[in-house]
Amino acid sequence: MPHDVYPPATDAMSRRRRELAPEIHDAFTAFSRQVFADGALPEVTKQLIAVAVAHTTQCPYCIRGHTTLARRKGASDQQIMEAIWVAAEMRAGGAYAHAAVALDALAAGESTGS
Repeated sequence: MPHDVYPPATDAMSRRRRELAPEIHDAFTAFSRQVFADGALPEVTKQLIAVAVAHTTQCPYCIRGHTTLARRKGASDQQIMEAIWVAAEMRAGGAYAHAAVALDALAAGESTGS
């Protein structure tokens, strides 16, 4: 990971984050543990979802962490890449779908003579 924009995540950084807000840190950690536990969806599926979402939110820490966890939980390289392609389609699809807002604005401008 490049160091000029995103500093590497370190144990010291994690400790400092916890020191500054221990109750919130612990609550978030417990929440995360519960979210990714096997349930109606197996953990590997949840990790693949996280890989896709991390690419959509463009969080390099999440991309690295959830890609590693997805593989550790049994996802293949092909499954991980396919999840990334789903994210790419959703991001592009969102722009395409939001064209409706622009088309609506254009139509409103036509009716007012703008």
